[in-house]
Amino acid sequence: MTTPNFSFSDHIILEDNLVLLRPLQESDVDNLLEISISEPETWKYSLVGADGKENLIKYIQSAIKNREDKREFPFIVFDKKSQKYAGSTRFYDMNLEFKTLQLGFTWYGSAFRGTGLNKHCKFLLLQFAFETLGMERVEFRADNNNERSIAAMKSIGCKVEGVLRSHMPTANQEVRRDSIVLSILRNEWFDEVKENLKQKL
Repeated sequence: MTTPNFSFSDHIILEDNLVLLRPLQESDVDNLLEISISEPETWKYSLVGADGKENLIKYIQSAIKNREDKREFPFIVFDKKSQKYAGSTRFYDMNLEFKTLQLGFTWYGSAFRGTGLNKHCKFLLLQFAFETLGMERVEFRADNNNERSIAAMKSIGCKVEGVLRSHMPTANQEVRRDSIVLSILRNEWFDEVKENLKQKL
């Protein structure tokens, strides 16, 4: 199932004056290696980390395979101000028939957090999801302990739906995480979220 204006093989580029997102590719190991090696805490709340070269290679290969299997669409994020690669994000759990997808696997190097970069990325991704792909719902999930991530999602206009208890394992196999679920619906995007987010850019 594809929409008339989208195929998983498309070379999608989303950009504004501050940020550029393009499809993640194998050669991006080199572009993300510095963050991967020097900032392993970036993946503190992730089940699948990209810390260290070996993990980063596996992370990127897995993301690309999921795109080939038409389940995910991963991007690399380029910060135009510093002219550096900042991190990665993706659409996943894409159900084009039901017009839903999840937006996540988002991480940035510490130099790019709190700079407004994330809001620019989310604006471009949400605009694409609702206005090009015609989605009815975009869902976000996070570890319920990940306060920074939850605050960021609320600040772009996500509504909290609830918490999935003991939802999935964490990197520390003894501990299972509760996942908080947030979302934005199509009418919310057009009625308020788009304009509010634009004001913050």
